[in-house]
Amino acid sequence: MDTLPRVPSPAGLTTPDRVFADNGLTSLSPEIGRLTRLRTLDLGHNALVAVPEELGKLSELTDFLYLHDNQLSVLPGALGHLARLRYLNIGENRLTALPETIGGMTGLIELRAQHNHLTGLPASIGRLTGLREFWLRGNSLRSLPSSTAHLHALRHLDLRENALTELPAPLAGLPSLRQIDLRSNRLTHLPDWLPELPSLEKLDLRWNGIDPAAPVRMRLERQGCVVLV
Repeated sequence: MDTLPRVPSPAGLTTPDRVFADNGLTSLSPEIGRLTRLRTLDLGHNALVAVPEELGKLSELTDFLYLHDNQLSVLPGALGHLARLRYLNIGENRLTALPETIGGMTGLIELRAQHNHLTGLPASIGRLTGLREFWLRGNSLRSLPSSTAHLHALRHLDLRENALTELPAPLAGLPSLRQIDLRSNRLTHLPDWLPELPSLEKLDLRWNGIDPAAPVRMRLERQGCVVLV
């Protein structure tokens, strides 16, 4: 199947979910924007090279949007209109950047952008103040924007397999951060502020250049944090 079949009019829509996953889709009709009652949309595991701006018209899309495992190199700015969406998976694509408008998706609780080609994140990411889980494994990130310091609800941060040479300073003081995965980066030391993270329970530093006897590590472990080096 090369393209999405003609979709029913909103009046004919009887379900709040649509699953078009794993169908070999290479394009998506702009008519998708007519499905205004959708709460979940699954377009994962296809061959999409683009998705239309009309996705931003799905104002009732509140539960899940799956766009993972496609061939997307860019996301439409109109996704920022989905202010009520709670879960977005854009992993396993070819994205080199996220749109600045992503900061408009203020309802997000979980954002998965793993295994792309991201070298940075937009400053607007700090507007996602309800975000609890952020998955960024397998990108090319060297830093995080200063606005990351506003992610006060963030609990789980996956930065595995990036290009970090130091822990991003904007993480200092995040009150809810419980788990940080930093495996397979380029870290050689730990900052003094790490033990000040009030909720930190697990820090995974394997496959870096961290000294196992580092004083900061010892302090974290005395506080009850599990540190893997």
